[in-house]
Amino acid sequence: MLSFNTDGDFKDNYKFLIGSILPRPIAVVSTLNENGTNNVAPFSFFTAISASPMIIAFSPLIRTATGKIKDTPRNIIRQGEFVINFVSEDIANQVNECSCELAYGEDEFKTSGLTPLASDIIKPNRIKESLIHFECKFRDRLNYGDNVGAGQLITGEVVKVHVSEDIYEQGRIITEKFQPIGRGAGNDWIRCTDLIQLERKMKAQMQK
Repeated sequence: MLSFNTDGDFKDNYKFLIGSILPRPIAVVSTLNENGTNNVAPFSFFTAISASPMIIAFSPLIRTATGKIKDTPRNIIRQGEFVINFVSEDIANQVNECSCELAYGEDEFKTSGLTPLASDIIKPNRIKESLIHFECKFRDRLNYGDNVGAGQLITGEVVKVHVSEDIYEQGRIITEKFQPIGRGAGNDWIRCTDLIQLERKMKAQMQK
């Protein structure tokens, strides 16, 4: 087995992270810019934190090209609201278009062909084509540095959930109908098309 120190080039560490932690779910985060235009950006450093209260977290890194904070956390810190939109196979290409580094204030809905949909509680728009939306209120931010490669952890409390009736049955989301897609290393995207079943060993189960 090979062994590596982590005090070298951040790009090496990044490759270890994206090549090891996979498949990674994708949070497509929609916010509003200062001029009221939409911002939409995908992040694959993303996970669940808590069920009560319902908290999610994602981690945007400092922008490599400029060494500055990305537009998404900038908007969230200012406004305190955002939407997590989820990715299925049908919209993977459009979501990928949202990863382009546009000038601040340009609308990724327009460049990607995705459709803005008004939220119920917060101001940022949802993605109509996404099958699941979480409307979120900003909770916490942990900053791990201002250098290129440094990350920050942003948490949000989910105040409303929207799920397409096409993928929801008897109180649960059906993976085969949702057709989620995740990120891998480099240009890899990963389909969730080959599922296996293993019985959970916990005595009390919330999911069955």
